[in-house]
Amino acid sequence: MNDSPGWASPGSAPSDGQETGIPKPSAPVDGSGPAGQWSPAQPPPGQWSPPSAPGTGPGAPPPAPGWGGMPQGSGWGRPPMAAKPGVIPLRPLGVGEILDGAVSTMRTHWRTVLGISLTVSVIAEIVIILLQRYVLPEQESVDPNATGAEALRQATDSAQSQLINSAPGTLVAMIATLITTSVLTVVISRSVLGRSLTLSEAWAEARPRLLPLLGLTLLLSLMSAAIMAVGLLPGLALGSGAGGLALTFLGFVASCGVVLWLMIRFTLAAPALMLERQSVITSLRRSAKLVRGNWWRTFGILALTYLLVIVLTLIIAIPFGIIAVTVDSDGLSEFLNSSSTDFGWPFLIITGIGEVIVSTLAYPFTAGVMALLYVDQRIRREALDLELARAAGVPGYDTPRS
Repeated sequence: MNDSPGWASPGSAPSDGQETGIPKPSAPVDGSGPAGQWSPAQPPPGQWSPPSAPGTGPGAPPPAPGWGGMPQGSGWGRPPMAAKPGVIPLRPLGVGEILDGAVSTMRTHWRTVLGISLTVSVIAEIVIILLQRYVLPEQESVDPNATGAEALRQATDSAQSQLINSAPGTLVAMIATLITTSVLTVVISRSVLGRSLTLSEAWAEARPRLLPLLGLTLLLSLMSAAIMAVGLLPGLALGSGAGGLALTFLGFVASCGVVLWLMIRFTLAAPALMLERQSVITSLRRSAKLVRGNWWRTFGILALTYLLVIVLTLIIAIPFGIIAVTVDSDGLSEFLNSSSTDFGWPFLIITGIGEVIVSTLAYPFTAGVMALLYVDQRIRREALDLELARAAGVPGYDTPRS
């Protein structure tokens, strides 16, 4: 194994259907065993003792804490403390350890982590603000007094206008997420080994994987869109009657369930693509094998992660939104009573600053959770902790496995 972010090729991993052989003792060369005799030269009974550890011989100093994997104060009946060369201990991780590892990476390597996330967030937000101000049309307003067919028409026009206005911003945000995820995954993989990377080094390693990562993202997006279309078309074909609305609703719920199941199943495809340097399809297969049997645990960790991101967004975005509305108009009461949705530069700039702060903190946190979840699953299924300890130079792990 080498110390590159790829660690080990998935082709030889146990989760790919190949068994890891356990060495068996060879047959005695002197004919002993069930059909022969033991060697006549045997040690006297009761004289064997375990080999002496450093610091246990006559006149030797006491052993250092943690020698041989045994931490100070641990006895024979207690498990040894796991090595921790970087931001996580090299053993199966708990939910809190995964979240803490993501935060520890941001704190330990803050120059690189916040440097890339802040740069990308600022550029993306400037592009979005310029699009909103000069390119995108004004969103259609809805008359609250409209009824019947007119109300339905206005609601439809408003939904279409909102979809058109949000599409460019969504595309820009997706590109920003791709760039930050690719670079930060490399940084986090090194932080597990206790090593750091400069921004230029991380970009040099991540850049060749950007196009495959873009292909993976587009494939998952098209897959989700196709599933939603299949679920909604039967109900839409029946028209706007009660049966059509009911079938559309059921199709929507079923489609959302299938999309959610697939997204959790393939959630580790991006880390696998970046760290194992495999193709898009191979990365999807790797993610499916790593998540198999742990779907609900993976779902719970991701749900908690995005819940924390939502809370962070509300804590930051609400104050900035109130300030923006107050500065851009004559007060909050006028904004609440006004039907106009045309905002000026003060509103766009202030809310943009809030979005930059949220993105700068959210991008590395979510990327860290994804990467550490991938590492955790490989530790549980493929004993990756031994390979990581060897790559980090932990004493006692320097002999490669046969």
